[in-house]
Amino acid sequence: MNMPELPEVEVTRQGITPHLVDQQATALTVRNASLRWPVPDIAQQIVGETIRNVRRRAKYLLIDTDAGTTIVHLGMSGSLRIVSRNTPVEKHDHIDLELASGKILRFNDPRRFGAWLWCELPEEAHPLLSKLGPEPLKDGFNPTYLEQILKNKKKAIKLCLMDNHIVVGVGNIYANEALFAAGIHPETQAGNVDTERLTILVTEVKQILANAIKQGGTTLKDFTNAEGKPGYFAQKLHVYGRGGETCTQCGNLLSEIKLGQRATVFCGLCQTK
Repeated sequence: MNMPELPEVEVTRQGITPHLVDQQATALTVRNASLRWPVPDIAQQIVGETIRNVRRRAKYLLIDTDAGTTIVHLGMSGSLRIVSRNTPVEKHDHIDLELASGKILRFNDPRRFGAWLWCELPEEAHPLLSKLGPEPLKDGFNPTYLEQILKNKKKAIKLCLMDNHIVVGVGNIYANEALFAAGIHPETQAGNVDTERLTILVTEVKQILANAIKQGGTTLKDFTNAEGKPGYFAQKLHVYGRGGETCTQCGNLLSEIKLGQRATVFCGLCQTK
């Protein structure tokens, strides 16, 4: 099972935002409060409030009202869809946020590892958000920053890319792809990656994530966007999920190992330590 990563969460944000912003929340129905953390009684805070904005921080979606912010995480199998008021409830449809427009923001999560939480402003102080690293698509994630934070680190570069304290939301799929594009072996000690290659890596991370968002995210097993449509970035993957197949650059067979319990695919010729 592959959880939604940053591009999938951003695609979801883009899809739901036009339906939520400037809409009044008229009801909140929680059919199953047993998610990753018990769903608090959000209804008394959000019902009657007007939604001002929908933001993303790492893989968290932040639904802002004047009273506070609803923090939503899709977990491993969660999805948000915009449906009409008379749309039949399906299995694993755990939460409905009803809007004055008659539309509903519906949260479906088979594994129930997602989250709906409430936070008074400023949400940056929330324990889930306060220690996160910079956003990879923003200027704070740059070669100078990355070189400084990785200095003397012996941890594998791929594990550092997936560390949300270093940079948020890159995730397994895109870490594999960015390291391949930058020609860096995933097991390389992070502190040994020189400035030139870190510069290339930062560029590739930004480009690959931006392309994935543009393509609508990556559908592997169960990601769909707010309209229930799959993402198409999987067609562009060079290494992830292709262990034992031929490298798209040199024709060598791709290797697959486990790093941090996650599948890691690379080309032993094109990617060097």
